[in-house]
Amino acid sequence: MHYSPLVLALSLALSLSLSLTIANSANAFQPVQLKFESRGTIQGTQRWDWWQARTAYVPGTKPYFLTTMSQTGKATSHDFHDILQSISRDGGQTWSAPALVSSLQRTRQNDGFEIAPGDLWPTYHAQTGKILVTGKTFNFEDGKREIRLRERVAYAVLDPSTGKWSGLRLLEVPTHDHRGATITGANAGCTQRVDLSNGDVLLPVRYWRDPKVHRYTSVVMRCTFDGETLAYKEHGSEHTIPTGRGLYEPSLIRFADRYFLTLRANQSAYVTRGTDGIHFEPIRQWKFDDGNVLGSYNTQQHWVTVGGGLFLIYTRRGADNDHIMRHRAPLFIGQVNPETLQVVRATERILIPENHATLGNSGVCHVSDNECWVTCGEGLLRAGQRKGQRNQVFHVRITPQP
Repeated sequence: MHYSPLVLALSLALSLSLSLTIANSANAFQPVQLKFESRGTIQGTQRWDWWQARTAYVPGTKPYFLTTMSQTGKATSHDFHDILQSISRDGGQTWSAPALVSSLQRTRQNDGFEIAPGDLWPTYHAQTGKILVTGKTFNFEDGKREIRLRERVAYAVLDPSTGKWSGLRLLEVPTHDHRGATITGANAGCTQRVDLSNGDVLLPVRYWRDPKVHRYTSVVMRCTFDGETLAYKEHGSEHTIPTGRGLYEPSLIRFADRYFLTLRANQSAYVTRGTDGIHFEPIRQWKFDDGNVLGSYNTQQHWVTVGGGLFLIYTRRGADNDHIMRHRAPLFIGQVNPETLQVVRATERILIPENHATLGNSGVCHVSDNECWVTCGEGLLRAGQRKGQRNQVFHVRITPQP
């Protein structure tokens, strides 16, 4: 049968239009309803707060949850000491008394500095069956004055089969970045990583380019991990801004074959994405889908993937929370449109309510495609209405709403 050129052109146009409609429909944002369940708390002591608390899920015939915490003084900021652990073998209903990890204590060096591991994030490394804990060192001259330029990317390894921890280890990183600037004070404190199917680790890291200017550049480092040693292979695009402390505390997630990176800044927060986990698009400021700025600033954000959706964990201004330092409570969760890189305002919910304590330093534990946990220790209880109270470490289980 013979068709005129006009009919063929119209047919082709209709076919292209239908294809685009189908493609756009496939990429259309689909809200995911979530269910939140409290999974028990761990209480601080009269002397110490448990801070920078984060949880790992350890699978097996007898699976359990492991929460690590920094022993933190109540009087001043960054008074970090030893690392403790607490275990739940009943799905978070009960937690063991916090126990010292003896190999991760604050120790005094021959040069007079005291070094404390901190800002740790434990995650099960499936390829080796080990818990790889990544973070940073805190360095105190004569045990008192913190020297940030001495910070290092720190890690430790727990063997679940024996319950034995390694000592504190340091990642060797290059001396210079792609621009030729020095890599000084590099650390992976509070950063959410991605483990690849071949065992490689994509670890977000920040560092100083100029030792005289406290301004961070953030990258994702691709590393190997053999169950004992974490080793640098390469890193990709380098991201900073020319104001404040630059971009820092980066966190990474993989979702629908793309990688998404969120970054802290003094006055706001930023986001970007890429296809290989180390190279990313130019950064953009976090916003709601109505075009308004998200309002998260000077604290970290992290990612949750559950029920086929991509979500952001964050704190922000504008929630009747001016009495909270840096508006770091309540702790919110909102679904992200991966195409527009915006938080969909209609999906925002409070994950942990505000109770006169900061909630900015949270962590995420991925259990399965349909289950994630968020762990968060209360902070800054040395002032305000709850002055003198013991802090709580919260665990919240997140699943899709049936």
